[in-house]
Formats: sequence, structure tokens, C-alpha cells
Amino acid sequence: MFETLYLTPVTGALTVFLVVVCGHLYRQNWKSEAPNTRFRAWLYGLPAAAGLLALAFLPLKF
Repeated sequence: MFETLYLTPVTGALTVFLVVVCGHLYRQNWKSEAPNTRFRAWLYGLPAAAGLLALAFLPLKF
């Protein structure tokens, strides 16, 4: 079942890019005093966390 779960170099690179962008937006949101700070923190934090977990636990297949 889990034999088909892996990252290719392209999906790995896109995941790294997504994590970096979402992490940057999360940090900007943390510094700002916008009215929807909590909602936006979850909006940026969840994809960043999911991407980091995917990079940590899914193997890279060439």
C-alpha cells in the first residue's frame, strides 16, 4: 500500500519551495498586527508543516 508513496526530484523541489514560501508568509503574518492574524497563521502554517513532514518521512525516488 505504501510502496507507491514517494517523492520525485520535481515534487521534492516544489515541496521545498512551498515550505519556504509558506514559512516566510507565516513569519510576516506573525510580525504584523492584522485583524485576521490567527486565521492566516493557520492558513500558512498547515501547508508548511505538511510539507516538512512529507520531506522528512517520504523517500525520494530517482
